[in-house]
Amino acid sequence: MTDTRLSADLLHDIVQAALKAGADAAEAVSADRRALSVGVRNGRLEDLEREESRDLGLRVFVGRRQASVSASDLSAATQARLVERAVAMARLAPEDPYADLAPDDRLARGPLPDLDLYDPSEPSAETMERRSAEAEAAALAVPGVARSEGGHAAWSSSRWRLVTSHGFDGAYQGSAFSLGVGVIAEKDGAMERGGESRSTRHLSDLPGAEAIGRTAGERAAARVGARKIASTTAPVIFDNRMAGQIVSPAIGAISGPSIARGTSFLKDRMGQRVFAEGVSLIDDPFRRRGMGSTPFDDEGVSVERRALFDDGVLTTWLLNSAAARQLGLETTGHASRGLAGPPGVSTHNLHMEPGQRDLAGLMADAGTGLLITSMFGPSLNGNTGDWSAGVSGFWFENGVIAYPVNEVTVAGKLTELYLRMVRGSDLEFRGAFNVPSLMFDAVAIAGK
Repeated sequence: MTDTRLSADLLHDIVQAALKAGADAAEAVSADRRALSVGVRNGRLEDLEREESRDLGLRVFVGRRQASVSASDLSAATQARLVERAVAMARLAPEDPYADLAPDDRLARGPLPDLDLYDPSEPSAETMERRSAEAEAAALAVPGVARSEGGHAAWSSSRWRLVTSHGFDGAYQGSAFSLGVGVIAEKDGAMERGGESRSTRHLSDLPGAEAIGRTAGERAAARVGARKIASTTAPVIFDNRMAGQIVSPAIGAISGPSIARGTSFLKDRMGQRVFAEGVSLIDDPFRRRGMGSTPFDDEGVSVERRALFDDGVLTTWLLNSAAARQLGLETTGHASRGLAGPPGVSTHNLHMEPGQRDLAGLMADAGTGLLITSMFGPSLNGNTGDWSAGVSGFWFENGVIAYPVNEVTVAGKLTELYLRMVRGSDLEFRGAFNVPSLMFDAVAIAGK
């Protein structure tokens, strides 16, 4: 972006102004964003949105008191008010014994790695409209597809910069391109939805419109004629698009703030086996073109590739600086924040190492059971790990899909299910959280 130098100077000026106004420490962030999105329905343009924004956030510390403010008006008058209000708010805030900037010795130093996150391509609205229409047309061409819920394409470019009063100054730029479509298939008056969408950092990595549309249509058509099944206990397989949803509660359960509050079903499991033998869950901030890649976390702390679970054993909590201080540990470089408010925690690029059997192999091993391809309304007791979700998918027999099913609920205690997990080999890197298909034996299934 052409105003990179101005943005850096602005943040340094804001931080220095906060210190002069009485803050003991301060950090400023800026977010520059441009985006374009286009939607079509039945081959006609339905919506078009353009965004250009430049926002500023400021967090200040007065002793162990903190406050944060944000603004999109970057005039000199607004900057002065921003600083004044932030310092005044911090003086009135309650003391937080863990509030402070990240430790100086944990900050990312030296040249930052080039993660190839930015593609300067800027497709026009006309091009995006055409691609959306092509994806929609390909989906509607699949036999059994009756109507469209719309095709959509989007492009965005963003630049994030963080400057702190203890000397950190870092920035990185990223882009994102997406294309998707949703359709409805119908048979004998029964209707089922299906869709597909993909997002990538570089336009050249995005699958073609025809492939995306065809996949969406085939998913919808395969769902028609869905049946209800009787309640039972049977093997359950989550396909690789849904499997992350049964793994994600474990990520929330190792969040430092949850551990500090004692509200996690994994709070006493550090160094113990949580997943089945051989299961490794890797967090990699350095994957080139990764949707969750970053050269530093949102406190400026250096990041690293970590096995959060290694051979099934829990190895670490996810910590920002505040949670680390509360637990008497060191930050793991997982701070995540927006323009305002103190940081939370999040992973970067997370994936589970694949197993040996493809999806067909998992179904063959299971014999008879439920393949889950859609999920809604998951429920979790964060203290006990009791979990349930409404699902739909396919009933398979003798290792072969027999018929589609819907209006089904699956449930279990995650600490028990995780130990019986069998991984598929079909890992795909589609986003920031990627998991192969997962099989669990003897899962409670509630049907009609």
